[in-house]
Amino acid sequence: MFFTSEHEMLQDSVRQFANKELAKGAALRDEKETLEPDLFKKMGELGILGITVPTEFGGAGMDAVAATIVMEELGAVCASTALSYLAHSMLAVHNLCVNGNDAQKKKYLPKLCSGELIGGMGMTEPGAGSDALGMTSKAEKKDNVWILNGTKTYITNGPQGDFFLCYIKTGTDKKDISTFLIEKNFKGFSAGKKISKMGMRGSPTGELIFENCEVPEENLVGKVNDSVHHMVRNLNIERVTIAGISNGIARAAHEYSAKYATERKQFDKPLGSFQMIQKMIADNYAQYVSSRALCFLAARMIDEKKEKEFKIGKMAASAKLVAAQMATEVGLNAIQILGGYGYTKEYPVERYMRDAKLIEIGAGTNEVMRMIIAKDILREFDSSYEW
Repeated sequence: MFFTSEHEMLQDSVRQFANKELAKGAALRDEKETLEPDLFKKMGELGILGITVPTEFGGAGMDAVAATIVMEELGAVCASTALSYLAHSMLAVHNLCVNGNDAQKKKYLPKLCSGELIGGMGMTEPGAGSDALGMTSKAEKKDNVWILNGTKTYITNGPQGDFFLCYIKTGTDKKDISTFLIEKNFKGFSAGKKISKMGMRGSPTGELIFENCEVPEENLVGKVNDSVHHMVRNLNIERVTIAGISNGIARAAHEYSAKYATERKQFDKPLGSFQMIQKMIADNYAQYVSSRALCFLAARMIDEKKEKEFKIGKMAASAKLVAAQMATEVGLNAIQILGGYGYTKEYPVERYMRDAKLIEIGAGTNEVMRMIIAKDILREFDSSYEW
């Protein structure tokens, strides 16, 4: 069993929170493309914004399994809120907790864990998506200040965020990347245009713009030119936890369409009595539970730290690949089961499918996940060859 009694209590409390605080407004958030800032404060009161952060910094002191539980429960009700939560709690908060120094953690983590600050992470650029090391944003040291120039794009929480952990080039080599902590009021920093999306519309996405942005030297995380391993390590937990969102979406789509199949009649019979409908329902369930098992296995590997980094990376990529594809397929099946009704906005299954598709692209595309998995498998048989 993957869950401890503490995990089960967490699951119950987050499920209750999601049904009470997120359910009614999910469709409206999608329509209006907004996320209410007070939701972060409510999640802070629940104690989940710093789910993996030690209690001394205001967090819950839990693990990757716990974080994945939260993602699934939020994702089953409002995937947009779950995505914004992930950008805050995993990409910004967890990353800072693992890689920052004590002074940085004491300064920022309590406010991030309470919801006073909304966080995000800046990696993707207009010309550097899957090729993250191809970023061109640059930072140069001037006296005791770093001067940043460049643009980040597709940044979750960008339009509403207060704090961003950003990766910036600080040298001439492709791997000369450093991590900086950015506050929204820093001179030369601004949030650019808000991006309208097909799905996850209730999770604000936009640009981060640096125009001679002045960042204090104490806001450099770790050493100069030493952040590639930060990126890789944090991408593993990001991929496992975002897979949790896919599982939540799939669960919601499966349950809604299965219930509908018992209530809707055609040819004087319930839809569920037809074998083609039964096939979709059975496939939806089997794929969901299989994906969920893989996801929590990968989360446990992260927590136990017994495996080498590349083996954890392979499992994290596998969990994300399987979950992302599965959720989109389950969403499409749910629409098909509902027929014409499924294609309308009066029913939530079309939103489930739109939201699910994003996870086949964000946090590493399906194609990139396959590359990672294949290279790690080949490396097991020939460690000297650069695949």
